[in-house]
Amino acid sequence: MISETRAKLLAAGRKAFATVGYADASMDDFTAEAGLTRGALYHHFRDKQGLFQAIVLQIDAEMAERLRQRAAEAPSRWEGFVEEGIGYIEMALEPEIQRIILRDGPAVLGDPSSWPTADGCIAAMTASLETLQAEGVIRNVDPEATARMITGASCYAAQWIANSEDPLTTSRRATAAYRRLLQGLLRVDAEAL
Repeated sequence: MISETRAKLLAAGRKAFATVGYADASMDDFTAEAGLTRGALYHHFRDKQGLFQAIVLQIDAEMAERLRQRAAEAPSRWEGFVEEGIGYIEMALEPEIQRIILRDGPAVLGDPSSWPTADGCIAAMTASLETLQAEGVIRNVDPEATARMITGASCYAAQWIANSEDPLTTSRRATAAYRRLLQGLLRVDAEAL
């Protein structure tokens, strides 16, 4: 019963935040839609912001899984690394991600680099860069610093897309530039890998 109530609140909140945004989402409306009370919301999430944060974490976990799958389908570790970043940037075309993660998320929860999932993302990217470096695919770089720079570039590109007048054209420009930027990491003799 507890997990069912929580799931109903997450689903109703997610729908409301995706369609009308955080500021205009009424707790009374989405709790009523879920057939629950404000008391249930307060019990499970403390407040509207707590529910929003839980939804951001839920979406973030779904995004991470999709990106892992995309990377795994690539023909090489290097291409998987590149495709994972491009996949993140392209997700900025999805209305739910635009609204919740890229527009309202920073406004409600602050700088995305301080979100609970940020450290895991940096650690995973750092490990990928260390592996690519050990395999001789990329130049000698500071893996953590490079991971932070790449993450910053992809996050900014995604926000650019989400707030663009023409998101599809902006996405094409951003992904082309991102791919070219990452090519600069390749060792000259590894460009064919």
